[in-house]
Amino acid sequence: MQIREKAQLMSAAEIDRTLVRLAHEIVERNNGIGQIALVGIRRRGVPLAERLAQRLEQIEKTRPAVGTLDVTLYRDDLSTIGPQPVVKEEPLGFAVDGKTVILVDDVLYTGRTTRASMNALFNYGRPARVQLCVLIDRGWRELPIEATYVGRHLQTTADEIVEVRLRETDSEERVMLVEKVS
Repeated sequence: MQIREKAQLMSAAEIDRTLVRLAHEIVERNNGIGQIALVGIRRRGVPLAERLAQRLEQIEKTRPAVGTLDVTLYRDDLSTIGPQPVVKEEPLGFAVDGKTVILVDDVLYTGRTTRASMNALFNYGRPARVQLCVLIDRGWRELPIEATYVGRHLQTTADEIVEVRLRETDSEERVMLVEKVS
């Protein structure tokens, strides 16, 4: 299978402006960030959570707790990932009990990664609420999952893929719409 770039959906500046807007929405919806913790879903959700924490700190003058989840072993499609997935199990670094935990990811698609993230999160305790923040919601849900905070909604086809490229993981900064071609 080959991939062909169709369009650039977001530039580095647009990603940054979107994160600023999302940070303001988080503050407004939660009446501040006193009980907020951000949890990035490994891979690209982690740098996005860190960036959101920086924006929230600029707004509220205090930094929320930030953790990382590797949900590989919680996925229901584990057998399709590979024979021996590499899992980086690490502590969150804070107690989730009673907190509003905001799961952060790059793209919301079928909802399966979010479901796996919630399963993994509850191994750490019982949060008061769980919210979901995504940079891109591309539709095509297989599970009844909806993001609380969305950077951009996109209508995509089954052959299209949204690629989020971040400087921390990809050495470039943009969001691309690509297409599978035979």
